[in-house]
Amino acid sequence: METKFRYVDPMNEHDPTSEVPEPMVDMRSRIVAAAAVLIASGGRDAATTRAVANAAGVQAPTIYRLFGDKRGLLDAVAQHGLASYIAEKAVREPHPDPVQELRDGWDMHVEFGLAHPGLFAIMAGDPRPRPLSPVAAAGVEVLRRRVRNIALAGRLRVSETRAVGLLESVGLGTILTLLGQPENRRDPGLSECAREAVVAAITGEKVATADHGVSGAAATLRASLEQTAAVTSGERHLMEELLDRIADGDERAQPATRRSSAPA
Repeated sequence: METKFRYVDPMNEHDPTSEVPEPMVDMRSRIVAAAAVLIASGGRDAATTRAVANAAGVQAPTIYRLFGDKRGLLDAVAQHGLASYIAEKAVREPHPDPVQELRDGWDMHVEFGLAHPGLFAIMAGDPRPRPLSPVAAAGVEVLRRRVRNIALAGRLRVSETRAVGLLESVGLGTILTLLGQPENRRDPGLSECAREAVVAAITGEKVATADHGVSGAAATLRASLEQTAAVTSGERHLMEELLDRIADGDERAQPATRRSSAPA
């Protein structure tokens, strides 16, 4: 007799207690793992049905039978990766300051997106309204609890719904923007600036910062470079890069593209 057990499929909210033969669950896990490896190495486009079937050692019809279509397979891969991330967030010791806990959660989310661009592209690539999977809903619930704790501390200045919406939308845009930049040219301070803008918007609290007179002057001069013909195009390019670094508070000794490759 074939062994069966109750299996909760995170992609099937309408029938969460379907009985699935144990061998089929093992095959499903093998297919998801194979697709995850392909996506990690070559992006979502690398996870073609044929490539996944070959990597998992199954026939292509098996994938359609278990996942419905490629979208179902990609969703399953994303949910698998997201489940590990949510589990890690859930067991982490929270910061006693609810606003700092929100900042820490933001940083973790951005790090996850940048470390797993293929998975993040799957999760962020379908704007159509549809019910959240249990795993995705658990992630949103973590964010809502953080916002609720800020409200309970008397520090929230907008509705919880708006705060969650701001955090989700700005966080998504931040990660997509950074992923769209060459890895060695990503703006190291962009995420922090976006995070603090949202924190200020939902709490009314601003982080105490040093005088930014030099940064402001650099930004003004950078914007005015087009109004002068006193420099060559090469000099203009160099000045733009240097002034951008000063305006952004980037204290690196040299631009990444100009660092010497000679051994120290």
